[in-house]
Amino acid sequence: MHSVAILVLDRVVPFDMAAPMQVFDWTRLPDGRRPYRVRLCAETPEVSADGGLTLRVDRGLEALADADTVIVPGRAEDAPPLSPAVLAALRRAAEAGTRIASVCVGAFVLAEAGLLDGLRATTHWVAAEKLASSFPLVEVQPDVLYVDNGQILTSAGAAAALDMCLHMIRRDLGSVVAANAARMSVMPLEREGGQAQFIVHEHPPVPRGSDLEPLLDWIEDNLAHEVTLAAMAARAGMSERTFSRRFREQTGTTPLQWLLRARIRRAQYLLENSDHTVERIGRQAGFGSPTAFRERFRKVVGTTPYAYRSAFHGRRTAPATGS
Repeated sequence: MHSVAILVLDRVVPFDMAAPMQVFDWTRLPDGRRPYRVRLCAETPEVSADGGLTLRVDRGLEALADADTVIVPGRAEDAPPLSPAVLAALRRAAEAGTRIASVCVGAFVLAEAGLLDGLRATTHWVAAEKLASSFPLVEVQPDVLYVDNGQILTSAGAAAALDMCLHMIRRDLGSVVAANAARMSVMPLEREGGQAQFIVHEHPPVPRGSDLEPLLDWIEDNLAHEVTLAAMAARAGMSERTFSRRFREQTGTTPLQWLLRARIRRAQYLLENSDHTVERIGRQAGFGSPTAFRERFRKVVGTTPYAYRSAFHGRRTAPATGS
């Protein structure tokens, strides 16, 4: 039987812990036997969880030494610093060849232990920039569901952790057992780790009070039409070179990059809140052809317009400025 140890740290996020517990505990072999034994372990017998809960844990850090897989859930932002004992236990497990995986911001724990140095890793996209800046030796990939480096795995949010766990089950026991575990978890088996997280791109930054603000509002109102760099510069009363420099200084990006983000954001809003065809939405967002729309949408968002609509259609959102 494969032993799975879930490391419960102070201020753990309960759902991050429950997701892998569920999928491994519900896995069955064709003859009905359980292939995994799931155990909770912690440095202390009682651990506080996010939301005011207190968890009692039977096993200590010694459980990491005899586990085949160690899962590290995420912790709340106000969690206390990790103890040297926890970091040392994780390093010993890694040195022994134990498979170690993180859920969401649990990647910060692995990074602090030095287990992600020189490796690709992911976490929830909201925390990806902080992970990259805090641990420069880690190659952070913010737009995937999970990353499998062989021994060390990291996942994005808790839902992506289910994808990662199903991936590990498929590695261990094959697709038939993994497919059954997916059905028990009411999850699709076919999502791959490289599939992008569905990042909702915020409205392009508008420097409030700047002399460019009226121009940016005009761009938003004219996304369905051709908007060129020359037209933007002329409306701002500057040469293209001066305009491009001023624009980057005030927005942190180039005019054409800002325009692309505005078009993508408009398309996201329409895919979520309208029944227009994808081709019509591409035109409304200002893309020259359906092919250009699909290619650029996939490059920026990480999935196709059709898949994005399937995931988010009907969600209530605030309309983009100028829509």
